[in-house]
Amino acid sequence: MSTDLPTRIQTEVRRRRTFAIISHPDAGKTTLTEKLLLFSGAIQIAGSVKARKATRHATSDWMEIEKQRGISVASSVMQMEYRECVINLLDTPGHQDFSEDTYRVLTAVDAALMVIDAANGVEPQTRRLLQVCRARNTPIVTFVNKMDREVQDPLALMDEIERELGMTVVPFTWPVGMGKAFRGVMDLRQERMRVFAPGEDRAAGEEEVLQGLDNPAYAERFGMQYEQAQGEIELVREAAPAFDLEEFLAGRQTPMFFGSAVNNFGVQEILDALVELAPAPSERAAMQRVVKPEEPKFSGVVFKIQANMDPSHRDRIAFLRVASGHFERGMRLKVVRSGKELRPNTVVSFLSQRRELLDEAFGGDIIGIPNHGVLQLGDTITEGEALQFTGLPFFAPEMFRSVEVADPLKTKQLREGLRQLGEEGAIQVFRPEAGSVLLLGAVGQLQFEVVAHRLEHEYGCKARVMPARYNVARWVTCDEADGGEKELRRFIDHNAHRVAWDAVNAPTVLLEYAGELRAMQENWPKIRFHALREHAGLVFQQRLDG
Repeated sequence: MSTDLPTRIQTEVRRRRTFAIISHPDAGKTTLTEKLLLFSGAIQIAGSVKARKATRHATSDWMEIEKQRGISVASSVMQMEYRECVINLLDTPGHQDFSEDTYRVLTAVDAALMVIDAANGVEPQTRRLLQVCRARNTPIVTFVNKMDREVQDPLALMDEIERELGMTVVPFTWPVGMGKAFRGVMDLRQERMRVFAPGEDRAAGEEEVLQGLDNPAYAERFGMQYEQAQGEIELVREAAPAFDLEEFLAGRQTPMFFGSAVNNFGVQEILDALVELAPAPSERAAMQRVVKPEEPKFSGVVFKIQANMDPSHRDRIAFLRVASGHFERGMRLKVVRSGKELRPNTVVSFLSQRRELLDEAFGGDIIGIPNHGVLQLGDTITEGEALQFTGLPFFAPEMFRSVEVADPLKTKQLREGLRQLGEEGAIQVFRPEAGSVLLLGAVGQLQFEVVAHRLEHEYGCKARVMPARYNVARWVTCDEADGGEKELRRFIDHNAHRVAWDAVNAPTVLLEYAGELRAMQENWPKIRFHALREHAGLVFQQRLDG
């Protein structure tokens, strides 16, 4: 080991910025992801998210069903360099049916970029995601998108964000006009105006920039739009608090930017803000101790598994957030849960579906480890120390379906496909204690459609997905003081017709009505019923209610 490695680890960790992009569907999140890649120089041409009939698709949408529907249904990871910083960018599904994937991704990042549709304001999925960020005190940068359309008044938007999300908003830029009369944005910190021109073919630094907030040329060129913006800026500067970095890092204050991602406008300011404001990787809690990213020994946690990113190779990629130390290709690693040794030689970094072999990584980086079922969601990997990182959530499903294979000869493919998709977290798969028909659990209907599509196209088996009678699920445990495994076994035997086992063999009770759950809790006072499972040695905790 080189004597200057500790210094190098510290330097590399300080360069890292790891963040997720979150929003309600159709707010322009995937488009903004593309433009951030474009402006950083990571890609040369942005795929049009709207032109689905063309051959180009968004770089971050790689799954066939995403290309057909024009939505993101899986989180994707991209790494790029900008201004001497290494940026790990995670694009998440906006659709609420895939919120579990998004929640898990949010455990792997140090900041979030929230995209808000300027016409629709704060939407339901935005609120849900913000609750998760707030629970983790994740710093948030806000980008108000689509200013070139007919949108809400910016003061009203600012007020709504503060009221709905419970955060203080500090405008860093302010719009001059909106819709067809959108003229550009004032940079309130740099005291200059970036002039808007529609079009997707400009790169960074090509917009016209006028200096000063009170430049007499503004009134002449932009007329009433400038006059209105000038009055709003005066009001905002008097009323809004000064930006406080500590408040931002604590998740209580958010800097706000305006722009139009599809027109490459306002993207530069967002990239600069992420480099300047977003925190470098911080310490992470394990059950045994707190782990600091500058530590020399490698550790990391699997927060996502994706099967068949390359269908021709039937691969399974475990996405791992490096928590500490220095990763080198081929080094000896230990899967803490199973005790198995790994020596990964084909570790990859991502530009969405484009992969590059990785020789090394540092705290904050997201790396992909190809494996065949060795790694599960929530697994901790170390150089030998018995650590278990906490905080990876699995929510109790709200919808259930039974699943059978259309062709009995394809039963093996069905079970293998569902096993892999269950381990991936795309769906929750339950094996009943009594009976052979597998059950699927999901947050939303679209998850069932995606699983049926993937079973047919990735595993070659057409499945019949049918209604199931269940509507409520709870994981069950029993404390040692109350009888532990013996009491839990008694409960399972007594309720065998309502108990099933999930992808990690955690026992789950499935019920038709909420009233049944209340009765069961009264009849079995020693059994604990959980709406959220945290994959950390099957540690359980109550659901976050925001």
